[in-house]
Amino acid sequence: MNILVTGGAGYIGSHTCVELINSGYKVIIIDNFSNSNPKVLDQIKKITTKDFIFYEIDLCDKEALEGVFYNHNIDAVIHFAGLKAVGESVQQPLKYYKNNVMSSINLVEVMLENNVKNIVFSSSATVYGKPEQLPITEDFPTGTTNPYGETKLMIERIYTDLYKSDHQWSISLLRYFNPIGAHESGLIGENPKGVPNNLMPYVTKVAKGDLEKLRIFGDDYNTIDGTGVRDYIHVVDLAKGHAKAIENLKTGVNIYNLGTGHGTSVLQLVNAFMTVNEVTVPYEIVDRRSGDIAACYADATKAKKELGWRAEKDIKAMVKDAWNFEIQAH
Repeated sequence: MNILVTGGAGYIGSHTCVELINSGYKVIIIDNFSNSNPKVLDQIKKITTKDFIFYEIDLCDKEALEGVFYNHNIDAVIHFAGLKAVGESVQQPLKYYKNNVMSSINLVEVMLENNVKNIVFSSSATVYGKPEQLPITEDFPTGTTNPYGETKLMIERIYTDLYKSDHQWSISLLRYFNPIGAHESGLIGENPKGVPNNLMPYVTKVAKGDLEKLRIFGDDYNTIDGTGVRDYIHVVDLAKGHAKAIENLKTGVNIYNLGTGHGTSVLQLVNAFMTVNEVTVPYEIVDRRSGDIAACYADATKAKKELGWRAEKDIKAMVKDAWNFEIQAH
């Protein structure tokens, strides 16, 4: 099978490409490097010792996208490409709606023109908003607290309506929780441009001395230690979830939570990082961040039952691999 991966040079995309290539799929990657690095492509080749096809294009450029489908007989698409910083989406909502929604519409329009009706969409647990109870199952009501989350939910709705109009579509919506860690080789990992928006790369950069200290937003939540609780999942487990979704394509709109099924607090994660890696991470507690919720973790039973997938790596492996990448990569 030929699998088109949009945003394939990004954090989750690159790890997924490794899993797909190692599983024997032919991979075609599209990326515009807005939040990724061209070097990642060489690292994927090093890890897999195999080649793949790459196009540097923006999904908002529909004509360029049509050229990719013209040149290749594509069987299915995994759609990662999109802007993903929650804070930036609040400051620049139009940029997020225009980029994320328009590119996602372009993609399925071109797929339709070429009679390709298999897509796995990289969604997010943010579509659950502030859940009334935990753990979160796929049938929970949806609602979002920021424009980034709203774009994910909007794309889910658009793709769901697409299926309603044409029952030949196979659409998997993968809602993931908090991916961290890196490939065990240390060759690929989370390396955002500028100051990191996510917790783990911020922690690694503080530990390395690139940033002064970590700010923990709030310690007065109703959680085990007052800090926010999230479902952290190893990025390699997450990547394997995408390979399983491709392996188990079926018509309809199929929604899966990809998480570990239990929560870890920010302080628990930071302490695990310091203990496992024998490093110090200076931190301070600051005010809560608007839009943040106290706790969020998945019920991933459906993915286990229907895809034969479950998360296997624990917090120790996540923090170890994240630090290994940080000290090797830069």
